[in-house]
Amino acid sequence: MTPESSTRTTAAPAYAERLHLTWWIWPVMLLVVAILAVEVLLGFPDMPAWAPFAVLVPLAVAGMIWTSRIRVAVIDDEFQVDDARLPLEFVQDVVALDAEGKREALGVGAHPLAFVVQRPWIGPAVQVLLNDPDDPTPYWIVSTRHPVELATALLSRR
Repeated sequence: MTPESSTRTTAAPAYAERLHLTWWIWPVMLLVVAILAVEVLLGFPDMPAWAPFAVLVPLAVAGMIWTSRIRVAVIDDEFQVDDARLPLEFVQDVVALDAEGKREALGVGAHPLAFVVQRPWIGPAVQVLLNDPDDPTPYWIVSTRHPVELATALLSRR
C-alpha cells in the first residue's frame, strides 16, 4: 500500500446493484444444457456418457455467471455501469422507466448514439439525460430493478 492510497477513502455507494439473472433462468438453462448433452450422446454413441455433461454444464454455469457480472453503482460523484464511468456533473436529468417505458425508449425512435446497458430479464430502467457539449452521447439507458431509487441517488448526488 502506498502512502497516497492509504489517505484515499472511498465513500459508501449511494446506490449499488448487480444485474444478475433471475432465479428461474438457472434451472431452465441447466435443463436445456442437459437435453443438449443427451442429444450429443445420441449423435456419438461411443462417447463416454459423462463427457458432454462435464463440458456443457460448466460452460453454461460460467456463461450465466458472466452474464450476471454487470454492476450498477453511484459512488462519490460518479455513475458506474460495469466499466463505464459518468461524472455526475454531466447529468442533466434522470427518468425512471417502467418496462413499457423502457421498451418505448429502446424502440424505433431511439438515438443511435445512446449508451445502452439493457438486460431483457429486468423490466424497468433509468434514462439519464446528459449535458456534455464534448460528448455526442445524448443519454444513457440502464436496466435496473429499482429505477426510482437509482434516479433518486443520481439526482441527489448531482
